[in-house]
Amino acid sequence: MNVEVERKFVCTADTMKALESMGAVCVGQRRFHDQYYDTQKFDLTLKDMWLRKRKGCWELKCPTAKEASSDHSQAAALCTRYQEITDVPEIHRRVGEVLKVSPEETQTSSEQEDEPWLVRCGLVCFAEFTTERRSFTLSEEEEGVQIDLDQADFGYHVGEIEVLVPEGGDVQCALEKIRKTAQRLGLSNDQKVEGKMDVYLRKHHPEHYAKLLIEHVL
Repeated sequence: MNVEVERKFVCTADTMKALESMGAVCVGQRRFHDQYYDTQKFDLTLKDMWLRKRKGCWELKCPTAKEASSDHSQAAALCTRYQEITDVPEIHRRVGEVLKVSPEETQTSSEQEDEPWLVRCGLVCFAEFTTERRSFTLSEEEEGVQIDLDQADFGYHVGEIEVLVPEGGDVQCALEKIRKTAQRLGLSNDQKVEGKMDVYLRKHHPEHYAKLLIEHVL
């Protein structure tokens, strides 16, 4: 399982110019639709766990334990770190642990049988939106860095600098790569930028958004 280390940034008219000057290469453009699920009491998201279905595949993003030595660094404060889980049985196990649902109840005879599992766990879709994404990579100097420019269908445009770290890999190295890339993009180091979900919930589900703020999830 990889750990996704990511920093979001505001896209401006100068973003493309900066990417061109850095020698960034566009590696693709795609459109995807996300559906996010939780209980009516927000049991998953209040633990900063994000269950989504994208292009027919389930993904679960869980927060990782941060190393004490880096928790207070500027780079760490501006980044998020999530473990990305795509193995369906493992997703069922983790969700079942949080919701106090027994493994027998979360098991399905087929990975395609989503509805019975969702009903047994009391999971409903609380967010649904489509994103147009352009992805860029950099030179070998910053190998492993990907820059995504996202345009969500609810009117929000945001950029992401992302590094995927293999389980047990060097997160500090990823943070440093993100810091250097942000510096080359001309980003300031004093403000954390809202992600798509933050803005979506604030606009469409303010009660859910407020509870996540209280729990310091967002």
